[in-house]
Amino acid sequence: MAEFDVFADQLWEESKRFLEKASDSAEKAAEAAHLHAALMLSFCALEARINSISDEASLRSDLSEHERGLVLERDVRLDDGKFKLQAALKIIRLEDRIEFLHTKLSGKPIDKSASWWGQLQSAIHLRNDLTHAKAVPAITETTVRQALQAILETLDALSKAIYGKKLPATDAGLRSSLRF
Repeated sequence: MAEFDVFADQLWEESKRFLEKASDSAEKAAEAAHLHAALMLSFCALEARINSISDEASLRSDLSEHERGLVLERDVRLDDGKFKLQAALKIIRLEDRIEFLHTKLSGKPIDKSASWWGQLQSAIHLRNDLTHAKAVPAITETTVRQALQAILETLDALSKAIYGKKLPATDAGLRSSLRF
């Protein structure tokens, strides 16, 4: 397993552990801090996994420069009459990258009626409420648990579609292997 994939696994385990710690917290401030950490780290883990899949996909010879730019979140410009990948970062919505990777690498579009897709949208909305707060977000143990479950199911759906096998992390569910 590549060093980066080990790091992505570590982020995922940390997010699950913070969810467990939130559940064990007697103090409201500690519970809130642990829930915030769990939510944010779960998205760090998701983005790391998507980046790993994207890096692997970027090596494919059947990708156009625009597709390569999308998966690597890089700008593409005309240079001497040809499209060339630039060093400049170009942020792409997470759901767009997931949808593209699923469709391009599996040859099948995402079933947007699948429960994991709707749950991922809710999880992203919750994360955005915390990241770009304009009001106090409604973050509870239940909503964070649902967000982590949505991320796990998203990664499992991608693994099945792209690699033809379930994500090994699904066996552990939301139980962390960490004890801190």
